[in-house]
Amino acid sequence: MQAAFERRATRRISVGSVPVGGGAPVSIQSMTTTKTDDVQATLIQVHELATQGADIVRVAVPHEGDALALPLIVKEGGVPIIADIHFSVRLAMMALEAGVHGLRLNPGNMRNPKHIKEVADAARERNIPIRIGVNAGSLDKKLIAKHGRPTAEALVESARHEIGLLEEHGFRDIKISVKHQNVAEMISAYRLLANETDAPLHLGVTEAGTPKQGIVKSAIGIGTLLAEGIGDTIRVSLTADPVEEVKVGKQILKTLGLRNEGFDLVACPSCGRAELDVFALANEVESAIEKMDLPPMQIAVMGCEVNGPGEARDADIGIAAGPGRGLLFSKGKQIGWVPHDKLVESLLAEAERVAAEIRSDAVEDGATGGNGAATVVVGAGRRAPTMSIGMGPPKTS
Repeated sequence: MQAAFERRATRRISVGSVPVGGGAPVSIQSMTTTKTDDVQATLIQVHELATQGADIVRVAVPHEGDALALPLIVKEGGVPIIADIHFSVRLAMMALEAGVHGLRLNPGNMRNPKHIKEVADAARERNIPIRIGVNAGSLDKKLIAKHGRPTAEALVESARHEIGLLEEHGFRDIKISVKHQNVAEMISAYRLLANETDAPLHLGVTEAGTPKQGIVKSAIGIGTLLAEGIGDTIRVSLTADPVEEVKVGKQILKTLGLRNEGFDLVACPSCGRAELDVFALANEVESAIEKMDLPPMQIAVMGCEVNGPGEARDADIGIAAGPGRGLLFSKGKQIGWVPHDKLVESLLAEAERVAAEIRSDAVEDGATGGNGAATVVVGAGRRAPTMSIGMGPPKTS
């Protein structure tokens, strides 16, 4: 699925091997929860995040021991590493010398203009970008007094000041975030900032909370801005295993057509019309598909004759189930009736067949720039490349 909106034009920076801004794909970031000086534990988490789809990983560097651990983490991490630093020019310089691929700091926290220049000069010499991370929870007291509270305008004023501290030393390899725990304020802040700078923007709802609330807040805040073309890299902040942040971030990008990878499962919410347990079927399909190495595709799992046949037919692969059996569809064509106890087995076999076809087409299209993506759908709704499993009534002979 292709995004149906134009992305805001920004200048491009590079975080190690990952381009950010300037039309580059929106990247996903997360942050380790380990103590950085525990190199083994930190590397295990970095590798896990990278395996799940994180493009960039940030590590906290509040102490000297954390900075001393950075060279090995950078060397063995496998993805670009950003050092999160506050207040200390010494730790910032140690991180740069360790070869990190980016810094996250607020220049204003360093106070001494000489220290800001020292970090800016060292980062420029090494082509290391800096993210200015403005946060509603750590605004300058003067801004709070001026605006009464951490408003969107206060966040942007802070960002403007921080940008100036670096740009006065000729440093423009910057990306910026203006995070707020209030979704409406967060959206307003990024909209305002997008009108003031062409620097790439890092999106996030700060302190979004546990997955129960944080996923909704992040999807609305980040998703709204991305749908307006605003945003070049994202982090979903959850009070949870950081792997969950990466999974949610990927799903946000896939839903908006900004990532074309993995499967899109479309499944109906079920109701009294369903002829089998749609919840169990959808979960079984999802669990099985996650273990398969499939190209992007849409799969649909449907539970009745109303929307089932249409969704199943429209997906790359789908099932429309009726009493005792379901009708299997593949690439818009009816394959045949399958007993309920064979639905998942038949669907997975067809997914493997379609996957092989997609890969073959992709190889052929490589020379001509074609797109061999597919889609997976479970239930009702539109998707990107997909597979569908839906329920339709069996035909009587």
